[in-house]
Amino acid sequence: MLFGEHAVLHGKRALVCAVTSRLTVRLGPRTDRRVCIESALGRHETSLDAPEPSIPFRFVMAALAHGLAGLPGGFDLAIDSEFSPTVGLGSSAAVTVATLAALDAHAGRTTDREALVRAAREVIRRVQGAGSGADAAASVFGGIVAYRADPMAIRRIAQAPPLTLVYSGAKTPTPEVIRRVESARAAMPAVFNAIYEAMNRVAEEATAAIEQANWTRTGALMNVAQGLMDAIGVNDAALSSIVHALRADPAVLGAKISGSGLGDCVVALGRPVRPDPALLEIPVCISPDGVVVERDA
Repeated sequence: MLFGEHAVLHGKRALVCAVTSRLTVRLGPRTDRRVCIESALGRHETSLDAPEPSIPFRFVMAALAHGLAGLPGGFDLAIDSEFSPTVGLGSSAAVTVATLAALDAHAGRTTDREALVRAAREVIRRVQGAGSGADAAASVFGGIVAYRADPMAIRRIAQAPPLTLVYSGAKTPTPEVIRRVESARAAMPAVFNAIYEAMNRVAEEATAAIEQANWTRTGALMNVAQGLMDAIGVNDAALSSIVHALRADPAVLGAKISGSGLGDCVVALGRPVRPDPALLEIPVCISPDGVVVERDA
């Protein structure tokens, strides 16, 4: 997520992007009704007729429940990821989108991209109780996406500025962060609504700046967005230290929390000329590719 975290849950605009770290789901049809799922998280075996839940594969199982109708039989599902599941990077949305697309292919259904975003958002909300669908939109469309959840609006932006992504070393689960923010918002609704309006304006101006390749302004807007994330209580000492370390580099134009906050990652615009070896950098670039469905010949 580049801009608009938390506010996007309340109908405000956000900017999100896909990165070059890929997650791949391989579906192999079976001749029986069994479903076998494997990944670095372990193995889960169940059946199409009475699917059993699995905490490690809760998004996959929710996607299966959504796409169950019309499946011709069981399957083996192998999930491979180029990034650790302990790092956010929209991994829940990515595995949900990939699983839904694989199930559509298995059932012989045509995958419509906007419909896939809506389906993935429904699955994510079913699992964690809330979700804007912004990460799902990035997973489906690729590149930078200007997004609004309600009413849904998706627009892809043809730019790919250099980014730096740094992991803070820990991650608070997104549903828990949302719960804390919504609790604080309930105590100060007018204040939080004003902050969300400011986040919306920042996202709109950032969209225009990115379309114009005005990276100095985009970086300055990232710094403003970081202040707004701090205001809603999702900044912490580790994230703040990373943000300021990145901003101290002359080649970095701006830096902010990426995602729900209280851990996970910081994203910066630009590539440091004096990389700090103490920072846990995750090499990424913006990927022009969203979900790709490949069928065996």
